[in-house]
Amino acid sequence: MITYMISPFLREISPFRIRKSCHFLKPFLSSQSHELLHRSPFPPNTQSIRTGHTVSNGYTAFMEQIEQLGDITRLSEHVVRILGQNPGKFTLQGTNTYLIGTQNPYILVDTAEGKDSYIPLLASALEARSDPSKPDISDIIISHWHHDHVGGIPSVLSLLKKLWVDRNGDKPYTPPRLHKYPASQESKGGHTTEYNQLPKLLAQISADQYIHPPTGSVFHDLVDGQTIRTADGSTVFRVLHTPGHTVDSICLYVPQDKALYTADTVLGHGTAVFEDLATYLASLNKMLHFGSPSHSHDSSSSGDIDLEYVSLYPAHGAVVTNGRETISTYIKHRLEREEQVLAVLRSSVPEELRAESQVGSDPTLWTTWNLVRVIYKSYPENLWLPAARGIDLHLKKLESDGALQHAGGEGVESRWRLVSPPRSPSL
Repeated sequence: MITYMISPFLREISPFRIRKSCHFLKPFLSSQSHELLHRSPFPPNTQSIRTGHTVSNGYTAFMEQIEQLGDITRLSEHVVRILGQNPGKFTLQGTNTYLIGTQNPYILVDTAEGKDSYIPLLASALEARSDPSKPDISDIIISHWHHDHVGGIPSVLSLLKKLWVDRNGDKPYTPPRLHKYPASQESKGGHTTEYNQLPKLLAQISADQYIHPPTGSVFHDLVDGQTIRTADGSTVFRVLHTPGHTVDSICLYVPQDKALYTADTVLGHGTAVFEDLATYLASLNKMLHFGSPSHSHDSSSSGDIDLEYVSLYPAHGAVVTNGRETISTYIKHRLEREEQVLAVLRSSVPEELRAESQVGSDPTLWTTWNLVRVIYKSYPENLWLPAARGIDLHLKKLESDGALQHAGGEGVESRWRLVSPPRSPSL
């Protein structure tokens, strides 16, 4: 894997629409929320990076240097990776989907974005079936609601039925079960917005294309800690609920490979964005300590599952061979940024910034925008707005920790006051 120098500013770049007129940073949730540029080897400048979605020279240079992935790659006896054919600045080489099992019926993790070019690849990967009289796939697990993971549900279900009919004629067809961690409408997150296209996609599938759960819904609900086995029992894996990127994000532990499928929580290149920082950090810590000696009590509820892992199978990018080290790096980066924000909040607001922001004479009252102006003062101003999104998430976490008080205002004009020092963050 190629290792890049990490620019302190580029860590906070994320694919967000910027609407400065209403002082609001609105996530572009119809696409993937990945921080592609975090490990970019080139410095920020107005020619290579622009706010919003347009990334020209920087994106091209990055894509030329990251590891090229094959369309279909056998990672182990138990796992085959199939590329979603949707490369881009928010999806890296594309969305990784995974076939799990040593023989059919397999378990499929995610369905990619729904590109027509993905379906022949999936069909090709399924040609290695050992028993034509059995279905190709018994279960489809969805890692979270983002479109590049669920968009292929209708076309994948159609393919599976077609493959069965082509080789077995009128014999009864057993469709797959669909699984997903439930996302409550009461929980805050992008899943409650118009960017969640999953309900529309589910309306496109017919009732005979999947096995209905007892609840009468489409999905069989996943549960944290749940153990799932392939139909022949050759492969077993465990579900971890890891919210933060989204409220319904999960990871899957594959003990046969000593690998953790991390979906979008940890990527194969760069770092990921998230909806809630405190929740995201908690999930990273959960992943970091999963199966470690200090958490050996997990084994008592795992039966024959060895919880130790080495590698990560991400939903975007190449396999990560130093799994725990990478997760630890993710956590340390966020804690370093938090400490940087706190260091500024402990200082007095410069007089010129107080005058410009019209927050009065109180030197302890910081706006989000003034924090950005201080922290990113050495970077071009057209990059400050996307940086404000990351700072805002850190401020909200510190508020929930009891360290900050929100003193009014919205968006980049939100006002904050340090009220008590937070406990020293640690892994």
